Amino acid sequence: MASIRLARPASSFCSRLIPSASRPLSTSAVLRASTSPTTESSSSDSAKKLKPLTQEQRDYLSSALRVNQAGELAATLIYSAQSPLIVRKHPHLRPLMAHMYDQEAAHFSTFNNLIHKHRVRPTALYPLWSVLASGLGWSTAIMGREAAMACTEAVETEIGNHYNEQIRSILEMIAEWEAQGYDVSGEIKQLVDTLRRIRDEELEHLDHAVENDARKAEPHWLLTNVIRAGCRGAIWEYVGETKLK
Repeated sequence: MASIRLARPASSFCSRLIPSASRPLSTSAVLRASTSPTTESSSSDSAKKLKPLTQEQRDYLSSALRVNQAGELAATLIYSAQSPLIVRKHPHLRPLMAHMYDQEAAHFSTFNNLIHKHRVRPTALYPLWSVLASGLGWSTAIMGREAAMACTEAVETEIGNHYNEQIRSILEMIAEWEAQGYDVSGEIKQLVDTLRRIRDEELEHLDHAVENDARKAEPHWLLTNVIRAGCRGAIWEYVGETKLK
């Protein structure tokens, strides 16, 4: 498994967002949002000014990067804990488990680099995240392949919804700027593309889980609802009252 590198704490969020290069989007996910692609600025708009981020917008984006990084850390730890037990009993799942882990590690690296570059303070709860995520991964793997896949189904359902909400909020911010006659930074547009790509890869994992009998876990409804509630609670804890108005 790839090693996990944590970003160093820093103090503030800069107004420029430079995500990693975008990759083609998956088309198999079931929870993709009805969020329209951002429109490229025409040559006639090249002279438009960029509107500086307000403090509220900076706080929102800082919070988004922080919770995303923490969530992707948790995902890598879940798969790290699940994989040895699942692969030992079901060797045919080795490529799938490795594929999903590698994508989560890449997501974590993307957000880790972003919060380091833009001086966003990472969460102080890494030790708690590590214990809870590793415990969730290990316990569901002990319960069997179906339970491990149900864990993925539950987590990715909530994460897909979470990324959709972030995408919609940023698109609303972009629409407001354009309505006021301002240009939109290409880096902000790239951030939306990065969030869409990562969301689609997370939802690809959801599809893989369902295809591998996630819904045969017993009791499926209880297991997935408990895990989803835990995910929502963790997201709420990090986002708090920071909302984009």
